[in-house]
Amino acid sequence: MNRLITIISLFLGVIMISCNSPRRSKISSPDQDVKVKLSLENGAPYYQIYYKNKMVVGKSRLGLQFKNLSGLDEEMIAVSCDTVMHREVWNPVWGQASKIKNNYNEVAWTLRNDARQEMKIYFRVFDEGVAFRYVIPQTNMVDSILVSNELTQFNIKGNPDSWSIPADYDSYEKLYRHKRLSQIKDANTPITMKREDGIYLSIHEANLTNYAGMTVVNDGGNNLLEANLVPWPDGVKVRLKDSLVSPWRTIQIASHAGDLITSGMILNLNEPSKIKNTDWIQPIKYVGVWWGMHIGTEVWVEGDRHGATTENSKRYIDFAKKHGFNGFLPEGWNKGWDKWGQQGAFDQVTPARDFDLEEVTRYAKENGVGFIGHHETGGDIITYEKNLEAAMKLLHDHGAVGVKTGYAGGIYPRGQHHHGQYMVNHYRRVVKMAAKYNLMVDAHEPIKATGISRTWPNMMTREGVRGQEWNAWSTGNPPSHYATLPFTRMLGGPIDYTPGIFDILIKNTKDQRKRWNCDDISMTRAHTTLAKQLANYVVLFSPWQMVADLPENMEGNPALAFVEDVPTTWDETLVPVANIGEEVVVVRRSGENWFVGGLTNEKARDCSFSLNFLEGSKKYQVTIYRDSKETNYETSPEKIAIETKEVTTHDVLNIHMTNGGGFALKIVPIN
Repeated sequence: MNRLITIISLFLGVIMISCNSPRRSKISSPDQDVKVKLSLENGAPYYQIYYKNKMVVGKSRLGLQFKNLSGLDEEMIAVSCDTVMHREVWNPVWGQASKIKNNYNEVAWTLRNDARQEMKIYFRVFDEGVAFRYVIPQTNMVDSILVSNELTQFNIKGNPDSWSIPADYDSYEKLYRHKRLSQIKDANTPITMKREDGIYLSIHEANLTNYAGMTVVNDGGNNLLEANLVPWPDGVKVRLKDSLVSPWRTIQIASHAGDLITSGMILNLNEPSKIKNTDWIQPIKYVGVWWGMHIGTEVWVEGDRHGATTENSKRYIDFAKKHGFNGFLPEGWNKGWDKWGQQGAFDQVTPARDFDLEEVTRYAKENGVGFIGHHETGGDIITYEKNLEAAMKLLHDHGAVGVKTGYAGGIYPRGQHHHGQYMVNHYRRVVKMAAKYNLMVDAHEPIKATGISRTWPNMMTREGVRGQEWNAWSTGNPPSHYATLPFTRMLGGPIDYTPGIFDILIKNTKDQRKRWNCDDISMTRAHTTLAKQLANYVVLFSPWQMVADLPENMEGNPALAFVEDVPTTWDETLVPVANIGEEVVVVRRSGENWFVGGLTNEKARDCSFSLNFLEGSKKYQVTIYRDSKETNYETSPEKIAIETKEVTTHDVLNIHMTNGGGFALKIVPIN
């Protein structure tokens, strides 16, 4: 009987996604809430998307244009329409959940132009949204494919609120704008939207491989978003040999903003791991010589204030060992920082005179702390690629566990952009070379995250965001920034935001910075409370998390216990409170223990949420780190209240957050 039910269900499913004709087709998500209509009109391909019977993306063009081929955008005929059902559960090496459901219905739409060149457009419809990509099979017509334009459109219905950063070919380090979509001229992705009826949309891309990064432009403010690819210096967008497989263009859809965060759709659109033995890939909480350079107490360059010395490195390693942190990063360990911006400044293999690589790596290993190398390039890709294998091998031979890469500066060769195809391919070469030498990667100034960590799980985390360092030498990141990132940048993948600043007002080093004539120190501070800094470890997901402040600012502070305890990879994630740019509460489970992070924007508020995620038959002890009555965002943001009490699944917690504040919880079963 069960077998018969299964067969009937599969049969109905095939009917549900079958093509009525190659010219006009429909496909639905497994739960039937998301529907896509495909049509060929006057030889041009279009699609539409409906969610719960409401049109969310109107009739939108598809197609590609080329410099050396006939276009695949008009005068097309429909050749065939093939369907597939996919149901899978897989286990990531690390992530926001230990099991990820990958269920979708797919249609492969084959079109042909009058030059008899074929193109397939694959649509996958998930319960969480829609993805599509272009595929041109291998052709003997030309010896290269030069894409001049991608005609992908996203015809957004209505005029939703939107959260995005401006389109930029070289940096994602910008503050998010909250504006009506009609007020946005262009954007990098992800761009997230909320319609008046409460439906959320987020446009991004997945599996960005051997292709240019995509931005979107708003055609005349009519909310017809059009793909705009980052170009090569000669204006060509993508250069390929004899076939084409584009990234997936993605539209996440949800009734609750928190469901955007817990969706596995972006990861699911990437291939399974290419690394067979992943035992060496491990989550890390790391300390490092880093924050001192940004606030001005130390510098990258050799000399009196050089931060990455042998002696200072050992001090950080001692701190890491004492508090159970398993990584150490000495930024500025090598020569070349005095020649910043010059081609050939960095060779990634020659230590500074006062940094003994042999001794520091020996000391780290002896104390059970993983050494993390640092490869700054200053944007000089030509030199770095010449040195790449030797630099990775050097780290491997010294027992390093990973490498942080940096690309601050204009790209050599000149004319290339950080987000163009040339650099997309470079970043991937680095990840592959790192895997060859069993090294994990944390990329700064990177290409955006598009879920590639499923395929290369040693790609642990990346910056690609206006992170903590901006609080050290600018007007900083406003409180709303932290409540926006989970629904925008974090949808692409992990963020190396580098949380953990305890000296919130950066006052402990004020005299030193005055003495050394640091840049306008009056503007520097972290725009949070200490409790919110703790919350960031839960809210801003990354399997690598930095403990960013100076050891002397953290030592002896009882709040450090939460940083010691909080994991960086998870079995389960829930988001009970989610208001973009205003407040968010993220609940994560590791084994039997739960951790919760909550934060607010510039507005103080009371946050209430149920503990109904706890197992019903158990009692738990919760340790609460929250803003205290003495906490004042302007004058005493480091004040924190810590309390413990017994709770069960029937309890509801009510926690007050001051403006710019937050809270963090550790919940463990009582045996």
